[in-house]
Amino acid sequence: MSAPVVRELMEVAFMEPAMQQLRVATTTATTGLLLLLLAAPLAGVLYYFLSESAGIKVLIFAALAGARVEDVELAARAVLPKFYSADVHPEAWRVFSACGRRCVLTANPRIMVEAFLKEYLGADLVIGTELGTYKGRLTGLAGHPGVLVGRNKAAALRKQLPEASPEIGLGDRETDFPFMSLCQPIVFHDGRLVQKPTPLLALVTVLWFPAGFLIACLRIATGALLPMRYVYHVFRALGVRVTVRGTPPPPASTSLGHSGVLFVCSHRTLLDPIFLSVALGRPIAAVTYSVSRLSEILSPIRTVRLSRDRARDAAMIRKLLREGDLAICPEGTTCREPFLLRFSALFAELTDQIVPVATCSRMSMFHGTTARGWKGMDPFFFFMNPSPAYEVTFLDKLPLELTCSGGKSSHEVANYIQRAIASTLSYECTRFTRKDKYRALAGNDGTVPEKKSKAEG
Repeated sequence: MSAPVVRELMEVAFMEPAMQQLRVATTTATTGLLLLLLAAPLAGVLYYFLSESAGIKVLIFAALAGARVEDVELAARAVLPKFYSADVHPEAWRVFSACGRRCVLTANPRIMVEAFLKEYLGADLVIGTELGTYKGRLTGLAGHPGVLVGRNKAAALRKQLPEASPEIGLGDRETDFPFMSLCQPIVFHDGRLVQKPTPLLALVTVLWFPAGFLIACLRIATGALLPMRYVYHVFRALGVRVTVRGTPPPPASTSLGHSGVLFVCSHRTLLDPIFLSVALGRPIAAVTYSVSRLSEILSPIRTVRLSRDRARDAAMIRKLLREGDLAICPEGTTCREPFLLRFSALFAELTDQIVPVATCSRMSMFHGTTARGWKGMDPFFFFMNPSPAYEVTFLDKLPLELTCSGGKSSHEVANYIQRAIASTLSYECTRFTRKDKYRALAGNDGTVPEKKSKAEG
């Protein structure tokens, strides 16, 4: 049996920022990231001048000691692939993908890299450094036969493939070229950091965090306390960029018996309806699956929870539309990448007054969404970015012939709006759902118990 072996498909030096990202993904404390950052110079000196194995051991211990195995496995599946994929060398991939049975032999802890290598690069076998555990937590120490470098790596290969002689062996240290376009697209990923945490960026993040949190509190207070017609200008003064395109409709005249307009938005963060309100200059109520109690308290607009009971939700949405305009995100959950998830079609059955809205958020340091963390912090992380941005584009109101009253099915209406918004944003439509996202990132279907509701990200 032949098996090409990729000695280091990812750059060895990338282990350090990957460890930093993993530390952030598995703990909410900045002290863990700071500890790893302080350990990085020592690891570098050991790695390059004394012992490659010793340098890697320092990084592994600083990043993983005491972490729950389950948390690391989830982070490896939901967070690290986004960063790993950008550091795969195109020439290594060209050879690797052309082979039959593919094996990766790496000094990285197997628990960190196996999900990415198998699910995105199609590896058949991953041989990496095994870590010791105690009562469901990692000790931070390498198990037998230790860190897979030098002789340990050769011994591990012989143990796994005792009768096979690999036809191709690759050793790659130069992995600076972006590679996402060559791999299976990453639609879902988690973690708070937007950029790969190199030592410099990690230091900047740690230094910015205290000031960023104070700035986030100021920005949130501004949105919560000021009249909505002033928020646009104050946000810009505080470094929050808001771009409005298209022509929004006037407020609904409910006193004349007219139904309110239903704004159908793409879902980037839980702040979509708030920035829609900022763009309109007036507060618009929004329906959500669930938001944290903290987010409800801080929200400058009315939020109403969906029950996931079709009849109850339909009756509630009709009632809200009789009271005025309403915002809804039919994707049901957020997506960070340039993709739109499948639109739930319920909204199309309830009104013909539909205005599609393409929302797009931009963050440079922290993601304002999470699937596994406390979602009450989502707005804080968004506003902690030095200069976060939102674009709100109003599309033309849906003509009668494209609504259910015009003879279209609710699914046809929902799919049409999804395509229209995707075309405006240059995004790709998918059939992925909320359940697909949470199965990929959290290992569950995303169901939130009614008595213990957490924010939907």
